[in-house]
Amino acid sequence: MDNYEQAVQTLRFLAIDAVEKADSGHPGTPMALATAAVELFSQHLRYVPEAPDWPNRDRFVLSCGHASMLLYSILHLTGYDLPLDELKRFRQLGSKTPGHPEYGHTVGVETTTGPLGQGFTNAVGMALASKMAAARVNGGAPLIDYRVYAFASDGDLMEGVSSEAASLAGHLGLDNLIVLYDDNHITIDGKTDLAFSEDVAARFAAYGWATQHVDGHDRAQLNQAFRRAQSAAKPSLIVARTTIAIGAPNKQGTSASHGSPLGKDEVRATKAAAGWPLEPEFHVPPGASDVFGPRLEENRRAYSAWQRAVEALPAEQKTRLNQVVTRQVPADLYAQLRASLEDKVDATRSHSGKIIQKLAELVPGLVSGSADLNASTKTDVKATTSVKAGAYQGKNLHFGIREHAMGGIVSGLALSGGFVPVCSTFLVFADYMRPSIRLAALMGLSVGYVFTHDSIFVGEDGPTHQPIEQVWSLRLIPNLDVFRPADALECAAAWAHTMLRKDGPTALCLTRQNVPQLERPAGFDPDTILRGAYVLASDAAPELAIVATGSEVGVAVAAKKLLNDRGRQVRVVSAPCWDLFRRQAADYQAAVLPKGLRTVTLEAGVTTPWAEAGTDVIRLGIDRFGASGPYKELAGVYGLTPEQVVDSISKALA
Repeated sequence: MDNYEQAVQTLRFLAIDAVEKADSGHPGTPMALATAAVELFSQHLRYVPEAPDWPNRDRFVLSCGHASMLLYSILHLTGYDLPLDELKRFRQLGSKTPGHPEYGHTVGVETTTGPLGQGFTNAVGMALASKMAAARVNGGAPLIDYRVYAFASDGDLMEGVSSEAASLAGHLGLDNLIVLYDDNHITIDGKTDLAFSEDVAARFAAYGWATQHVDGHDRAQLNQAFRRAQSAAKPSLIVARTTIAIGAPNKQGTSASHGSPLGKDEVRATKAAAGWPLEPEFHVPPGASDVFGPRLEENRRAYSAWQRAVEALPAEQKTRLNQVVTRQVPADLYAQLRASLEDKVDATRSHSGKIIQKLAELVPGLVSGSADLNASTKTDVKATTSVKAGAYQGKNLHFGIREHAMGGIVSGLALSGGFVPVCSTFLVFADYMRPSIRLAALMGLSVGYVFTHDSIFVGEDGPTHQPIEQVWSLRLIPNLDVFRPADALECAAAWAHTMLRKDGPTALCLTRQNVPQLERPAGFDPDTILRGAYVLASDAAPELAIVATGSEVGVAVAAKKLLNDRGRQVRVVSAPCWDLFRRQAADYQAAVLPKGLRTVTLEAGVTTPWAEAGTDVIRLGIDRFGASGPYKELAGVYGLTPEQVVDSISKALA
């Protein structure tokens, strides 16, 4: 067998042996896609294993993350720092080869995949990032012109998130996006025709994609398909008909090879049928990597030429490139934002909208958009244009009514390295985005989510649009910082944190209705807000502390005055980001909320999780759905006026 076929068979048997040893995993899809992977990495993909972060590398996304052994095996064969011993530790604790690919954990992995459709959607964001970066820095030279290749499965294309993303990719004319669809007709439950019989190519053609059909095991057809896709004037879908677990005499073409090991007898039969040695396991013949050599040398020359081109750039163009590549954010951003604030009563969504205009001046990589709600979320950048097909220079993104895809696409933008993406919708629709938000938090991506209309005070739109559980459901996602600012200064702190944070995403939950500007003690240090919670007002010897967020902070301040009139000594704690406060040192937490001080929590949402605020907490909020009506009337219905808060506290203390 020639080197090409050796590489194909090596990928197949590394996957088989790894899954068998782990007694866990998916061998069938790596076996089916081995030829396509070898074709892509040996003939088409631009990558340099020694420079895995080269900004102009092509991106490869394995959206069907259950086929992770395909990715690990080819990364090993092409010279990435992924030793064979790590492949032998597939799915074991602490290995570099987890069950599904994890960004930042394994070199060469461009995004965390596994939840189907998410990788596909991230790939759309990466392709958009390439176009947008090119529009900013190229100036006639191909400094950024990378393509994005993705392998996707039946499951990826059944999930609705990929449909939304594909529709937008076609609309935006992302001709640098090439998706190979592994059309193997098998899912875990059996043949796909149990639930799936559509013409996928026709659907994608309707989205504005170029489509092709090939035999996914024919290297010549695959080569021609990739070449045609590279020259297409639109995103491309290659429908590759494959046989799952090809070469396994008894399990090929069946769901038995999808989500479990082949079994020792079938492994022996498969190796015998291919003329592959039974021993040793994880056999890598000397010629298996040779087929990638010419492509790697060509890529290394391209990388060196790129470096020389960058060094020769005029200073201004080099600065623009560096800004995009390094995601520059001014270190004094918070101070500059504070200096731009207007001292007026307004909704926090409006304060935020004004801050975004300043951010657009200060942060070159900021891009902002919404799910068709810019007029409500105030996230459009007024001094720039909208991103459109063929015109990618602007900072405004229009996702249409596609929250599912919006979340995954902004992750792709962040993964590309050069952008600080912001997306927005109503808080109640954060539920549509939850899988993407969770993955962004898992990957530690720098993304900003703007969620407006943050409580029952949405008013007349009623319970379908009034979030009750959403703020706390977001707080429950590890590594997602959730801000619910109470006024302009807290909005500035929230945005500074969002832009400067490098290890995870941030969500801003903002009001529709006006909120008062808060008075703070003389000498107040605004940096204190960045600690998540702080003492806003306090009597000398407080007997209770009211911890409030967002629009309820003003209510807490008013309630304090009424309680003072009743002889109560009170502290008001504003907690714009409870996640940040919980990460503070114990002495700071104790200074804000001393042990033994009776605590009241006040937030227009579910109350149960606030039990963690202390012992014997009085929790005031809403544990039922809202109602349609003017927001000021709703405050009285749900016990959230200052007078009602005081009565509730007094009864609890009595």
